[in-house]
Amino acid sequence: MTTTERVPAALDERTLADDALLRLGQTLKEAGYQFTTVTPATHERVNRRPANAAARDLRDVFGWSRPFAGSVVPEAMLSLLETADAVEQRGDLRRSRVRFSSYDGELFVHSAFPTERADSVFLGPDTYRMADAAIAHVTDRAEPVRRAVDIGCGTAAGAIAVAKRAPGAEVLAVDINDTALRYARINVALAGTPGVRPCRSDLLDDVDGPFDLIISNPPFMIDPAGRTYRDGGGPDGNDLSLRIVDVAAERLAPGGSLVLFSGAGIVDGHDPLRAAAARRLAGTDLTWTYREADPDVYSEELDGEAYARAERIAVVVLTVTRPR
Repeated sequence: MTTTERVPAALDERTLADDALLRLGQTLKEAGYQFTTVTPATHERVNRRPANAAARDLRDVFGWSRPFAGSVVPEAMLSLLETADAVEQRGDLRRSRVRFSSYDGELFVHSAFPTERADSVFLGPDTYRMADAAIAHVTDRAEPVRRAVDIGCGTAAGAIAVAKRAPGAEVLAVDINDTALRYARINVALAGTPGVRPCRSDLLDDVDGPFDLIISNPPFMIDPAGRTYRDGGGPDGNDLSLRIVDVAAERLAPGGSLVLFSGAGIVDGHDPLRAAAARRLAGTDLTWTYREADPDVYSEELDGEAYARAERIAVVVLTVTRPR
């Protein structure tokens, strides 16, 4: 390129930053990096230990989000972090603004801990459970998935897991969070799953047609702070989950299914999400199953006012199917 030529518009700062994050993920993958993301409460407890005040290795930097000295991160990786504008100064140390987590043989970029920003993109235990449920459903289907969508895709871990088991399928990864869609595009490239197409949509309002498979792991907590990635809406935190049930009832193709991973605060043995879903599905042609994937999670939330009446918080899988 001569000095008089202009850099093409496609090679703007965001494109260069995204390419740097992709190359960083590829470099970590080649180095054998792996990290399983835990719940925020566990993450905070582990990082609180005095010995964990600063990073000692790449898992500390890109998994545990600990501040690091320059010598901990190879120069090439540090350069990629800087190009991606994904590193910040913490006194004499620096800290990565992104994490990389492992699932299903892939690496996924997402937001650093703590995920306090409204546009934070979180991957963790619920992501693993949701994607596991989606994989099990695709594996057990008698017919192949031709068209699928991951609603509120976040990192697109669920969409990528489906695409790997449904070769040739069109898989949409939709979200209203632009940061999530950015990370989803990077993760799709990192996984090598071109059948996954991240796109902006409020639920399915901005995409057309029926689907053989709809998967979702929406926010389901009662969050007084109203954080987008966490607050499920309504008095029980279930409004968004129920909206997804309504949308699926309209957009499932014959033989198609919704696999919804959500949660509910159980009050005096009563599950408000199950009861509300049953009311919505009554009188339709849809069949459904509902199970608790884990009966007791996020117990620290029981100390807060939002869950003062709950005896436990359960995570659940609702599967809804339209007959042929």
